[in-house]
Amino acid sequence: MAQNTKLRHCGTMEVYNKQVETFPEYRRAQADIEDEIGLLLERKRTFRLDTPVTIMVVVHVLYNTAEENISDEQIHSQLEVLNKDFRSRNEDVSTVPEVWKNSVADTNIEFRLASSDPSGQPSLGITRTETTVAGFGTDNTMKASTTGGIDPWPTDRVLNIWVCSLGETLLGYAQFPGGPPETDGVVIDYRAFGTTGTARAPFNLGRTTTHEIGHYLNLSHIFGDGRGNSCADTDYVEDTPNQLGPNYQKPTFPSISCNNAPHGDMFMNYMDYVDDDCMCMFTEGQAARMNATIFGPRASLFQISS
Repeated sequence: MAQNTKLRHCGTMEVYNKQVETFPEYRRAQADIEDEIGLLLERKRTFRLDTPVTIMVVVHVLYNTAEENISDEQIHSQLEVLNKDFRSRNEDVSTVPEVWKNSVADTNIEFRLASSDPSGQPSLGITRTETTVAGFGTDNTMKASTTGGIDPWPTDRVLNIWVCSLGETLLGYAQFPGGPPETDGVVIDYRAFGTTGTARAPFNLGRTTTHEIGHYLNLSHIFGDGRGNSCADTDYVEDTPNQLGPNYQKPTFPSISCNNAPHGDMFMNYMDYVDDDCMCMFTEGQAARMNATIFGPRASLFQISS
């Protein structure tokens, strides 16, 4: 299914709203997690990792056509992007407006393809599965072998990323902490993954995966995740300006909303909806929230980086 628009579409909240209807424990778990993160951040006002930690990753490639069977090179290009973006080593971070340069954060989070599979056998951290499904959606069917996908590796130990053909305009989605373990992880369209091969502009710099892993580590969209554009929505982070709704494509600075003049929206943040070449930063507050998530609900995932 071809993408028919050049506007970013993240399905994370759509999936979350579906899941809390069928898995009511998810909403309660999210409330408990929010309390836990709040306590962690309160105990250490600027909660930050002092030492880099590594999250192990498995990439599940699902393909119905040869084009969808993306190369190892494309997968490695995505890991390179993640390790630059989350460590603030991306070259385009230099484009952050002067007013926010001191807000740019190195999250101290790194990613590495898993070196062994669930049975302990050596692995490259990549699986490849041919499927009869021509295009997946937001129903998590790519996450089970019984519905044309592949079952996850243990989601409490490994970040599972499914790369497949997503329908219509959808670029990807993630599951917040606290949801059903059998569907935990991130899903990315094969045309928005990495920086080479099938990656297509304007989503060809790997930032869709950066954005979705932000959700996986409990970040909301920078404009909040309420039901409809509202200046009352929040992303639970203090150092991101209040913002009416998503920015698309390539805004110019300043982009004003919600009485946030003179500087306006922080549209270059990874958690907005702009094109890949306009996204380039996480803030210190977002880093603290992700770090607290790693010490809290995602604690079973990380290893101290060597």
